Amino acid sequence: MYQLVPPTNRSRQVDLAEVYAYPTGARRWVRANMVASADGAATASGKSEGISGEADKRVFGVLRALADVVLVGAGTVRAEQYRPARVRQQYQEARAAAGQAPTAAIAVVTRAMDLDWTMPLFTSPAVPTIVLTATDAPQDQVDAAAEAGAEVIAAGTGEVDLALAVDRLAERGLGRILCEGGPHLLGQLAASGKLDELCLSIAPQLRGGDSMRVLAGPDLTDGLPLILHSLLTEDGFLFSRYLVGGTQGSVSEPAKEG
Repeated sequence: MYQLVPPTNRSRQVDLAEVYAYPTGARRWVRANMVASADGAATASGKSEGISGEADKRVFGVLRALADVVLVGAGTVRAEQYRPARVRQQYQEARAAAGQAPTAAIAVVTRAMDLDWTMPLFTSPAVPTIVLTATDAPQDQVDAAAEAGAEVIAAGTGEVDLALAVDRLAERGLGRILCEGGPHLLGQLAASGKLDELCLSIAPQLRGGDSMRVLAGPDLTDGLPLILHSLLTEDGFLFSRYLVGGTQGSVSEPAKEG
């Protein structure tokens, strides 16, 4: 994989862990990772699998290896049959030095709690899965989640307050937050004002049809300004890293606090 922006020696393979490192000293940093076709489709037959590729999966793995927690919507968990994050041995020394668990926890956002609690995501993770829900979520489902071994965190009443949920995670020392979507969750996160960064992979293919885009949900009235931080390429894919900036007051350099 080679770096196009900032310009560098094209003969040198980049260190992905270095390129995607979280800002030094940031107590909380929320990044999203999404993949889309060249014409903007975020799904193929309802899943991202048909758009992804080997290079994209490698970036995906590195982003997970750097994160404290992976934020994902219940719909994506069901559609993609989510599994726990793997323990990657090559990152154990760095994670231990940073005070992180052996791997990222998965945090599922769900108001209705309509999930299969027998999934490996809940029954056999290396780090207990977190369920982010509302204070008035169905009590029988809350009990079922806890019995399966999940940690249930309430954030908001009537619906999940995503901004509050992010704060709840950070309060638990899970400040390096990676959002894997889907599009509805990312749309809510962008609207909440908590998004610091977008990692967007562009696949060299066209999809057409009525596939969902990477962002779905409320209009961002004035738009959300993005600043290109880095751009990589491999096998025709483009891997961009954008920082949220402009009127929202987010940082424009990765070394500052989030």
